[in-house]
Amino acid sequence: MTDTTTDPRAEFLADTATGLPIPGEPAFDSSEEARRHRKQRLAAALRLFGKYGFGEGISGHISVRDPEYPDQFWVNPFGISFKHVRVADLICVDSTGRVVHGKHRVNPSAFVIHSQIHELQPEATAAAHGHTAHSRALGALGRLLEPIDQESAAFYGRQTLYEAYEGPSVSLEQGRDIAEKLGDNRAILLRHHGLITVGGSLDEAVHWFFTYDSCAQVQLLAQAAGTPQKFTHEQAMAAGAGFGDAQLGWFSFQLLWDEIVAEQPDLLEE
Repeated sequence: MTDTTTDPRAEFLADTATGLPIPGEPAFDSSEEARRHRKQRLAAALRLFGKYGFGEGISGHISVRDPEYPDQFWVNPFGISFKHVRVADLICVDSTGRVVHGKHRVNPSAFVIHSQIHELQPEATAAAHGHTAHSRALGALGRLLEPIDQESAAFYGRQTLYEAYEGPSVSLEQGRDIAEKLGDNRAILLRHHGLITVGGSLDEAVHWFFTYDSCAQVQLLAQAAGTPQKFTHEQAMAAGAGFGDAQLGWFSFQLLWDEIVAEQPDLLEE
């Protein structure tokens, strides 16, 4: 890897941590504009979960902190399929579980998990949770992702396993325990349950969810076929510096945004 502190950066490399020509996140002139942007991204993320088969009945939720009121967050409502959610269907919930905006009810599990993550982890602007087949299989084995490829290196030293299980998450105590165990990691794999990823933006959190789930699939396939070759610590750190870059995570979601909005523009209905 080139040491940019002593060597000039090559002309074909952009002035970003990864050297990729990644734009910065948009800036907004008002909380209203920022809120609309986050709600649109949230609706798109939920449709993407539906498209890629991350739905499991009433289970699964994605939240994003309100840009003006940090003790409130936007989340998908209870009982509406990921495949049907529109901006108009989203609800905003406060720290007590009261729906302050929106006409639908909140999933109790969504409230107890997401409220505690947003309260205890101020850097977690958004959190994504789902009961995907690959994350459940990996969790049942009690294994985290191993650094066997570039994508999995994004979670090297940034993931944790939550082994406690007391039934469906409907108590604040359990939600707080999950949030505390999450710490400053970007992913927590819940044994017998599913996966949660977080990020400094909704875009980033959802990208990490997609990546973690695909890495879980690759690991399960590789381990079923033989013994995967792992990165060395130095290789994992080098790969993680690129594929685990937060700006890259944010930008990667933009491609998914373009994809789903072109396919399902009705998600933007307000």
